[in-house]
Amino acid sequence: MALTALRAAGGALLGTVRPHTISQRNLKYGYFAYILGERCLKKFNKLSKVITVDGNLSSGKSQLAQQLAKSLDLRYFPQADVHYVDKVTGDGTILDPKYNGFCTLEQFYEDPKCPDGNSYRLQFWMYSVRMMQYSDALEHLLSTGQGVVLERSPFSDFVFLEAMLQNEYIRKQCVEHYNEVKGISITEFLPPHLAIYVDVPHKEVYQRIQEKGSPLEKKISVDFLKSVEETYKKSFLPQISETSEVLQYTGEEAQDIEKVLEDIEYLKFDKGPWPEQDNVSLHELRMKVEDKVGVADLMLIPRYLPEVTIGAYESDKAYYQYKTIPGRKYAPGYNADIGDKMIWLK
Repeated sequence: MALTALRAAGGALLGTVRPHTISQRNLKYGYFAYILGERCLKKFNKLSKVITVDGNLSSGKSQLAQQLAKSLDLRYFPQADVHYVDKVTGDGTILDPKYNGFCTLEQFYEDPKCPDGNSYRLQFWMYSVRMMQYSDALEHLLSTGQGVVLERSPFSDFVFLEAMLQNEYIRKQCVEHYNEVKGISITEFLPPHLAIYVDVPHKEVYQRIQEKGSPLEKKISVDFLKSVEETYKKSFLPQISETSEVLQYTGEEAQDIEKVLEDIEYLKFDKGPWPEQDNVSLHELRMKVEDKVGVADLMLIPRYLPEVTIGAYESDKAYYQYKTIPGRKYAPGYNADIGDKMIWLK
């Protein structure tokens, strides 16, 4: 049931950039569009890139990501949260946690070792919504040619999983489940062209949270923040550097947007699988990321794990309750209960 709602929702580098078309279309892209001449590479320019900005909590990554998007005319994707699916489907109404992975961030802050398995449900759900957001970002890039900037991505999501394990918030079996799902899902997508890491020491991060964080955020332990920092440096950065360009800045350096832009301008972007792509492979990728139910299905495997296993009765009950929510019974544009018109002619 953890993914029921997700599935139901279904020149110079810094030179002039061509106008972008919008990725939100009434007609879905498909084989006929490709046959009729629709090509991704025709829309690409030197700024048609996927850029991810990573860092510990309260490291300043959000500000850097927004500045990059504004300076380079890229689309900015804020960090996905538990309610990402709610925000991009229906009317944007925030729904009950039972439609969002049966987990809450609030409970994680209150009791990260809660025996009901909330911590792992939260992390698994966050991986799922980050996969969904990353597919949205790729769809936008392939549909319009406009590059994208994201805060974190499914490629860096595992740093929080490792931090949870090191601090005994989750069991080893949860990591095995996560890695199995990740192994059959993340390989379907291309990695970012560029990964930027904002390096702020965990003690400084903790101090910032204590000074400016919410009452719940202030309950996070310094040991957890330390584990996040160490996993970023020891695991994520070495791994992502094999397929993507990597830039690393201190918190102070990350505030100098001109320096960051200059560093990006000198990158060759000749690493990883992106230079090998052609119109055929990009067409296949575009078809894949447009199929949101197919993306959600990548996170479903027939494995029993108490933390993420919901009983059949409870799952069925939540599913049909979800379908009674206005605008959620059918695909967008086909719900008369929210005023959709001429449904039979669509």
